[in-house]
Amino acid sequence: MSQLEKIYGVHAVEALLRHHPKRVKQIWLAEGRSDPRVQVLVDLAAQNRVSVGQAERREMDAWVEGVHQGVVAEVSPSQVWGEAMLDELLDRTEGAPLLLVLDGVTDPHNLGACLRTADAAGALAVLVPKDKSATLTPTVRKVACGAAEVIPLVAVTNLARTLEKLQQRGLWIVGTAGEAEQELYDQDLTGPTIIIMGAEGKGMRRLTREHCDYLVRLPMAGSVSSLNVSVATGVCLFEAMRQRSVKASAARK
Repeated sequence: MSQLEKIYGVHAVEALLRHHPKRVKQIWLAEGRSDPRVQVLVDLAAQNRVSVGQAERREMDAWVEGVHQGVVAEVSPSQVWGEAMLDELLDRTEGAPLLLVLDGVTDPHNLGACLRTADAAGALAVLVPKDKSATLTPTVRKVACGAAEVIPLVAVTNLARTLEKLQQRGLWIVGTAGEAEQELYDQDLTGPTIIIMGAEGKGMRRLTREHCDYLVRLPMAGSVSSLNVSVATGVCLFEAMRQRSVKASAARK
């Protein structure tokens, strides 16, 4: 039985060819597709000596669950980072790192969207518990639009213990909770910061909450009481990016 994974979608396959070409073993394009976006993939595949074949769309539909856009790649299995690799990443990082923790997010679409947002907002890595959390899958990679090939996803055995270690390294932990008194926009996010988002519907687990240095909430002006976790993640990460940009601009004056 083949140990290869099938990754699909133009952005996900292009990201693999640009960042991890050795993982790509074969690319399949839908018959008749020859537009400029696909030509970029063909050129990248040629540069990296990756074979490109054609297949019927109906056949490709049976290969994957989701909208493949007429592009499917067979690749070596995904690699999720471990805790030791996170330590190495922090050791070689200058400035104030920004980490995102997803405490039990199980929906692959939410994980993919969070990876995409984390990369866009300049986060160093995304941390998840090994158990009862979504991990890298073809669906996650498709939704992430290439970000899954760039930003490290770190799976940890004991999230509470990992948070303790990160606190000892000087990172401040900011958890999100609807009942928190302080609003997100009043919290200083310019230092070494970990932002924790809870699971869909349940929020953070008790042990995770107990390790937070601060709890913040997103102000809600409408009738709904909460946002989708990927949307709330975007609000929090881009507020951190905004604050850091303002601080950097002030330092240059």
